[in-house]
Amino acid sequence: MASPKDADPLAVDFAALRVLRLVHDYGSFSRAAEMLGVNQSSVSYTVDRLRRAFGDPLFVRQGVGVVPTDRCEDIVRAAARMVDEFVALAAPRAFDPAFAAATVTISCNYYERATLVPVLVQRLRATAPGLKLRVITSTVRGREQLSRGESDLLIGPVKIDEAGFYGRRLLGDHYVCVLAHDNPLGDSPLDVARFAAAPQVVITYGGNWRSRYLVEMEAAGLAPNMALELPSPATLREILPGTDLIATVPLRSARTFGAGLRIVDCPFPAPFGIDLYWTTRTHHSPMHRWLRGLIGHIAAELETDQPGK
Repeated sequence: MASPKDADPLAVDFAALRVLRLVHDYGSFSRAAEMLGVNQSSVSYTVDRLRRAFGDPLFVRQGVGVVPTDRCEDIVRAAARMVDEFVALAAPRAFDPAFAAATVTISCNYYERATLVPVLVQRLRATAPGLKLRVITSTVRGREQLSRGESDLLIGPVKIDEAGFYGRRLLGDHYVCVLAHDNPLGDSPLDVARFAAAPQVVITYGGNWRSRYLVEMEAAGLAPNMALELPSPATLREILPGTDLIATVPLRSARTFGAGLRIVDCPFPAPFGIDLYWTTRTHHSPMHRWLRGLIGHIAAELETDQPGK
């Protein structure tokens, strides 16, 4: 039998609301338990307490998972804000980079790992050696990773216009073609026809995300003459020499290949922006504010070096 305390909403604590949020985000009691490092019965017990406190089933079975009720959606939305704001209040107000001892998780993809992250690591080792970075791949899951607390920062060509998320533009870039120095395709400007006909290495980056130049090609009724598909541009420096292949990548990615490859203009430059996102959970943290400022400063330095061959 439920006790009066179980049915009292004022008896609900932040730990229970965190459990509710995880079950909601993952659609699974077992996955939430795994993330919390507890057994599933503990999660079930907590959700049962919340059901009694709020007078709502909160979740209903659907297939192999659970889906939230409308009332649960409202509760999670408000609870997420309250929990994040409380965590921010509990964070120390003073921050000295030299004495920082924490781990920050950044969700991003190849572009950011090749351009921003190396400089960030260098700066942190010089100014905040006790601050550890954990970098995870976002593919198309960056927003969910940030929302669930799996990452503290998200960097990439994404747009998030939801309550509880904060963002700022870091830098812009555009697409260029890279090819071997002896590839005759680079001897004269690539027009649309020659570009579309050229044998190409197409980078998919994983997931359902598509490079903007591919979107622009499709809008023009064209498709690349794909000869090779890769999940990352990391090995282009080894693959392209000695072939007639070209690949289309962002300019700053192309520059990381050094002198080994030739860079030429792409007829579909498809300009794009790289943004930085975070949530209420870290918005007021002095450490995170400092780190966001450092990332912004690094991006400004890269932006000053205007994209151009």
